[in-house]
Amino acid sequence: MTVFLFILRKLAGALAVMFTVSLLVYLALEVNVGDVAVKVLGQFSTPAQRAQWLTANGYDDPFIIRYGRWLWSFVTGDWGMSTYYRAPVSQLIPDRLAASGILAGGALLIIVPVGLFAGVIAGMRPGSVLDRVISFIAIATTSIPDFASAVFFSAVFVFWLHWLPGASTMLTGFSLQQIILPVLVLGFYSTGYLARVTRASMIEVMGTHYVRTARLKGASTARIVWRHALRNALITPVTVIMLQFPWLLSGVIVVEVFYAYKGFGTLLYDAALNSDIRLVEACAMVSVVVVVATQILSDLAYGWLNPRVSLLDAAKGRK
Repeated sequence: MTVFLFILRKLAGALAVMFTVSLLVYLALEVNVGDVAVKVLGQFSTPAQRAQWLTANGYDDPFIIRYGRWLWSFVTGDWGMSTYYRAPVSQLIPDRLAASGILAGGALLIIVPVGLFAGVIAGMRPGSVLDRVISFIAIATTSIPDFASAVFFSAVFVFWLHWLPGASTMLTGFSLQQIILPVLVLGFYSTGYLARVTRASMIEVMGTHYVRTARLKGASTARIVWRHALRNALITPVTVIMLQFPWLLSGVIVVEVFYAYKGFGTLLYDAALNSDIRLVEACAMVSVVVVVATQILSDLAYGWLNPRVSLLDAAKGRK
């Protein structure tokens, strides 16, 4: 019953967030109907053509009616036509989102094991040489933005060592060699950040009374870590891992454009660059769905790792 109430509450909150974002997106892109006609028909269209198009598409109606019509069309799957790609928006997004999902999945395969392992090792012996080395590397990686690390890795692996291609166009199909650099860049920042969070959480847990009691009873360090400390230490890092999905969705734009990778990021970039209103609106709403879904999964994971906190408490803000 608690899980059902939790999911019901989160879905209600998700719908409220999506409604608010949809209204803001529609306001930002379609409040000026004259600009909409110019963006759809082009700057060389005549005033008569624009007026005819606005009338044919219902832009003479009041704003609230136009917004309700657009929202209903979006909910029912009618996302309109892309003026740049000349194709239905609903056909463009799934493949591009899946392509970005491959990048995000590859990045998480680096971020999660490396970040957690480094953070746990550093947190077990704070102040040691190994802890200082890991902390230095973690701080260094989190200090470098995506575009700078993309330039650095390309300079090393493409122009100096000649090991990897400089573009990830996938023109001949999926290529593991072409996806290495984008995945490496995406995982570079987050791995260091996760390591720092895990280290801090591990240090805090290793100082608790039950860990000290286990040490007094003669338990080995490995047993203390695996049986007593690790699960509690993972509460915060797991939440951070789940919140990486929205960050990857935004960070992937820079990486995909830099490496010419045909994913969700380049789709949104091209849509914004070419004033493709329908495509920008759809991409914005899909992004909201991804963010809200990962937030729900994050709360579920938090409740599982920390049985002392109910799911309803997690939904209220992890109190």
